[in-house]
Amino acid sequence: MEFTLIDGKTKFQFPVKPEELTISRSKGYETINMLEYGEFDFAQGEKVKEITFSSFFPKEYDASYCMYEPLPDPRVAMNMLNTFLVSKKPLRFIITNTGVNVPVYLISHNTTFRGGESGDIYFDITLRTWRDSKVEKVGGATSASKSGSRTDLKTSSKTYTVKSGDSLSKIAKLELGSSSKWNEIYKLNAKTIGSDPNRIKPGQKLVMP
Repeated sequence: MEFTLIDGKTKFQFPVKPEELTISRSKGYETINMLEYGEFDFAQGEKVKEITFSSFFPKEYDASYCMYEPLPDPRVAMNMLNTFLVSKKPLRFIITNTGVNVPVYLISHNTTFRGGESGDIYFDITLRTWRDSKVEKVGGATSASKSGSRTDLKTSSKTYTVKSGDSLSKIAKLELGSSSKWNEIYKLNAKTIGSDPNRIKPGQKLVMP
């Protein structure tokens, strides 16, 4: 099992296999606060994964744990990780004999020097999987959208066209099941109806609760 980072034509294989690797996954969601109804959560799909592991760059080759030889100089290897860290291009992270073959950014790199182990350099890194975004034009404007659709939170309002002989109580009975709910209709349409809820006119379009 080999752990490799690839940057274009540059291939960097970690000389010592990590003892463990952690892949963090989580689900994104958006909370909407709707008046009178409280909060609602809307799922937005899986968040970007984070991959973390620790290992070291040995100064001397040891067949019991080193993956290959000749070994890279520990300081040169550490500088290579620093180069990956500041790069603005995604890398390719591959673990052979597994399903891990993903584009990533190296977002964190911590180095440790231990007393008594002169020349060895220990490190832990965090990789964050990268997803391309699609750019599309909407109504003449350019917008970026991530792959996958997002739930449309807008709902079309139901309307009622006033007929001759209608009253708010009658409309409430027909549309809402109770004539006592006429006041809910009036609150939503006060600007259209005016100050007197009894004076509705045929042809008016009223927004329904």
